[in-house]
Amino acid sequence: MRTKRFTLLVPTVALLASAAVAAEHPGKEYMEKNGYNGPSTCEECHPGTAKKFLDTVHWKHASKVTNVDNVDPAAEYGMKNRIYTFCNGNDIVNNLKETPKNAAGKTKLTGCNTCHPGDPGDQLHGVGSTGPAAEASIDCLVCHSSEYDYSKRKPMKNDKDAVVMGQDRSVKAALAVGKPSVKNCMTCHETAGGGAYIKRGFVFSKENDVHAAKGMVCADCHKAKDHKIPTGFDPNNWANDGVRVSCLDCHGQKPHKDASLNKHTARIACQTCHIPRTGGAFSKDFTVWSKGADGFYEPTTLNKEANETMPVYAWFNGTVANTPHFIGPKGDRKDKKSKIYPFKIYQAKAFYNKLGGKLLSMDFAQPMATGDTLAGVASAAKTLGIKSYQPVPGWQTIYFASSHLVTKAKALSCENCHAPNGVLNLKALGYTDEETAKLTSPAIYFDYNVKKQKENEEW
Repeated sequence: MRTKRFTLLVPTVALLASAAVAAEHPGKEYMEKNGYNGPSTCEECHPGTAKKFLDTVHWKHASKVTNVDNVDPAAEYGMKNRIYTFCNGNDIVNNLKETPKNAAGKTKLTGCNTCHPGDPGDQLHGVGSTGPAAEASIDCLVCHSSEYDYSKRKPMKNDKDAVVMGQDRSVKAALAVGKPSVKNCMTCHETAGGGAYIKRGFVFSKENDVHAAKGMVCADCHKAKDHKIPTGFDPNNWANDGVRVSCLDCHGQKPHKDASLNKHTARIACQTCHIPRTGGAFSKDFTVWSKGADGFYEPTTLNKEANETMPVYAWFNGTVANTPHFIGPKGDRKDKKSKIYPFKIYQAKAFYNKLGGKLLSMDFAQPMATGDTLAGVASAAKTLGIKSYQPVPGWQTIYFASSHLVTKAKALSCENCHAPNGVLNLKALGYTDEETAKLTSPAIYFDYNVKKQKENEEW
């Protein structure tokens, strides 16, 4: 499943993040004379940057997690070691490798950590590694060059027959560095989870997001400092650099000219009205893989395009319920820190350990080649040192936060929420029958809409 994503999940790496893409980057004459030698060249002007980058989530693929139930506060969690049913594997059990031969006698080079911004092929400077060798392996240009040749960023065999990641360290790419563009970020984030729009299901384009329509790029909101990237709160996205981004950072507590709309912001998140659709995979089956046209297998997946999926709405205070069968938002109406947010519900089938009930991980190499999912479970168990297990199928539900596909023109209006057939399940959100009847009466929005309608007619 990960072989379709042979670039990496990294918005920024080790060059000057504030430089404009179109501007000529300093050091042109130096690089034309001496070539580009990776981070050591960047460090001529940005000393110490590579070492700092090794302490970021994009390098470690993990961090301490303080807002999730049932995790060890002293441990770090992320793509490096998490087991959940969107991927059902991690960097540890799915390190770069070659699959067994399929029925046609062919193999694939695969591994979850193909999304790592280094070369983890020899295990010396892969996920979470430190030291000079790790610093030297950082792929700065994959995020900072507008001329990066992504065809070079793929797993390959080296002269020792080890599977390694390639990089574009050409002078041409090095001379085209600057602030990460949308392409730099989306080349990786758009294909997270096994293919285009599978995981998040959003397309950051002027047709689908008002920020893109204004010419903004990802780094305008996700502004990095020392390559620590601000992220929002998402029940499924645990690892973070300790910095957060919110709509309110730019739009404030009163983003509307209309006071009646502004009063909603105390208990309703901006995303609820302004991200009315999402997309991507909504269900997978890791116990049965489907054979593709190339002769290799992928988890059986149900998927929708961007803007096809209606969200579900729930209270969320930034903390996460986490059990083997459920990962989702915590919060309720009585909790003043909670707001109503939109989520994509994703459900997947995978193998659980009957002895204790924990979710089992899977090494994708075996099922990718042969469709034998239990062989993948056995390989992962061996890697993780699990000696006693009895695999049984089970389902897990995950809530994914809706954070992109922001719209102004198609935002929810009064009747979308306050009509009897509105998008909000008010009873599930904790409102009584009497309150629901009041909140879904035309009296609550009719006069307001009539006034707006007249204003539009006069205009």
